[in-house]
Amino acid sequence: MKKFLKFLLNKLPRTWLIRFSGLFTFLISPFYRGKKLNCPVCQKSYKTFLPYGYAEGIRDNRLCPGCLTLERHRLLWLYFKSKTSLFTEHHKVLHVAPEQPFFKRFRKMKNLEYITGDLESPLADVKMDIQKIPFPDNTFDVVICNHVLEHVDNDKKAMQEVYRILKKGGWAILQVPIDNKRDKTYEDPLIVSAEERTKHFGQYDHRRVHGTDYGKRLTEAGFTVKEEHFIDEFSQEEIDYHRLPIDEIIYLNIKA
Repeated sequence: MKKFLKFLLNKLPRTWLIRFSGLFTFLISPFYRGKKLNCPVCQKSYKTFLPYGYAEGIRDNRLCPGCLTLERHRLLWLYFKSKTSLFTEHHKVLHVAPEQPFFKRFRKMKNLEYITGDLESPLADVKMDIQKIPFPDNTFDVVICNHVLEHVDNDKKAMQEVYRILKKGGWAILQVPIDNKRDKTYEDPLIVSAEERTKHFGQYDHRRVHGTDYGKRLTEAGFTVKEEHFIDEFSQEEIDYHRLPIDEIIYLNIKA
């Protein structure tokens, strides 16, 4: 299974992966049913999760067989339910590069005016570049954008655009992979080949590796930033049961 998933992730276009994900979970999930692990998003239990990762970084027990959440998605879902009004109050939401498990559930929520945007995704309502968002100032209550800013040419411009389209008092979740051993984000616009980007940034389509200065970069874009160590609210048993990431900081970015 690990070799098969590695082939799919590294060889197939992202649009294909999205289009056929439903068929994949329909076929594979019955073989993983059990009681050892639980996904809080699809609320189903499994004996194990699927491996996941790009290039040589594929690791076991990460991807929910039922809804395809990763560790970060499960933690963020629990954060939305526990710490925000996303599930209870009316919000106009822009979801950039929408993840399949979130997309399906947010689309059904009556309290959300839910709009999706992406350059390529078949789930996108609007074809858009986050560095030049085609909406007026002060349009959205909430922006959700996970693991996108490491892919764009100018992440600071993208942050400024998200800040611009948020209403005053609105908030954004802008998660990225962070190397906690780096105190400064590493980027080099002269590194352009897929091979060199994999070597320097960890993935063929990444433009940078964000360091622990990420919160400062968000602040410089105008946000009031709260670095939420939400994982600390869970016991080790809960972390293991839901397969949550132990080092994930959730960045809550508010337009004050």
